[in-house]
Amino acid sequence: MSSYERVTAHVDDPETLREEGRRKMDWALQHMPILQSLREEFADEQPFAGETIGMAMHVEAKTAILVETLALGGAEVAVTGCNPLSTHDDVSVALDDVENVTSYAVRGVDDDGYYAAIESVIDHEPTITVDDGADMVFRIHQEHPELIDSIIGGAEETTTGVHRLRAMDEDGELDYPMFAVNDTPMKRLFDNVHGTGESALSAIAMTTNLSWAGKTVVVAGYGYCGKGVAKKAAGQDANVVVCEVEPRKALEAHMEGYDVLPMAEAAAEGDVFITTTGNKDVITREHFEQMQDGVLLANAGHFDVEINLDDLDDLAVDRYEARDGVESFEMADGRRLNVLAEGRLVNLAAPVGLGHPVEVMDQSFGIQAVCVRELVENGDAYDAGVHEVPDELDKEVAEVKLAAEDVAFDSLSDEQRDYMDSWQHGT
Repeated sequence: MSSYERVTAHVDDPETLREEGRRKMDWALQHMPILQSLREEFADEQPFAGETIGMAMHVEAKTAILVETLALGGAEVAVTGCNPLSTHDDVSVALDDVENVTSYAVRGVDDDGYYAAIESVIDHEPTITVDDGADMVFRIHQEHPELIDSIIGGAEETTTGVHRLRAMDEDGELDYPMFAVNDTPMKRLFDNVHGTGESALSAIAMTTNLSWAGKTVVVAGYGYCGKGVAKKAAGQDANVVVCEVEPRKALEAHMEGYDVLPMAEAAAEGDVFITTTGNKDVITREHFEQMQDGVLLANAGHFDVEINLDDLDDLAVDRYEARDGVESFEMADGRRLNVLAEGRLVNLAAPVGLGHPVEVMDQSFGIQAVCVRELVENGDAYDAGVHEVPDELDKEVAEVKLAAEDVAFDSLSDEQRDYMDSWQHGT
């Protein structure tokens, strides 16, 4: 059953829902020059004719433009959500109206509904997968290994998914090639830093209607996402504390001017806690016991395991909805600890979560699109396993963006290139 059938069964005016989703998509497209350029190329050349692309992504307006772009290139595309709370139902329904696209994404499904939708996508027997978190890849390997021989390859969007795929690869369990889209400069330097930093903080501010100025913000993890959150919070006059387990990242945070503390110490100081690690049990019982009344707890990683909600529930004598998207857990001593978006990805799962800025996702989805093109054109060149995105593809997307922004840049002369490529030139 498609998203249209499931969503519209519960609304009075499905046509208005579809129109609103299309309106959001059209707005996003205006600000996505990379995908504008690629969709013109794809519509003309039809590189994906005969391919079926299965996708598990955050189904909202920007993602919808990527889906539509692939379909315009000749693919049949089946898509569902990669998070139960990140789907925009109006956009999902609008996607169902796009030729050669079927969307199974519905906001607010339970675990059974979430995996049933992934199964529905897999039923299309994809020849290429595009994932955010790697749930679809794992499901295919675990439940549908008979499909693997017909899959050319796939692309993975996010840090957590790449980590999982690398672990799978190391165990010899990854049976088709996957591009680590997350690890390209065009993804990490912009999506992870600016995208996560801006969207996580704006979602928290809009959900709570609270200011950042003067607050102590504890950022768990100082990878690219954590750097972005810390930088943007400091830019809004917050005091930033970083918690890290990797000594070089902890030193980097210290040298960049942030306080660095173990979470056991930071727990007593923070007003807002934002996890960005992709790991589980980052904030647990011992930390909840030290926190001040009124703290905000938010996750900007991936899955809802970074803040241990079972521990928090065990400590609470009461829990209630304090405002839309904020659940308060009241402790026996009267303290209230507030969890945003059920501990899920706050920039997408919060009631006002819109995800990363449009311009940022244009770059990331541009990489996804050219990776799909690369698989179709040169898939035989890649063995099963995790692969870096070819550098020329990353540069191609950067050049399209610079041209769209009317930014000129230098190039090496033949003499300079020869100098850089030679070991024989001295001082």
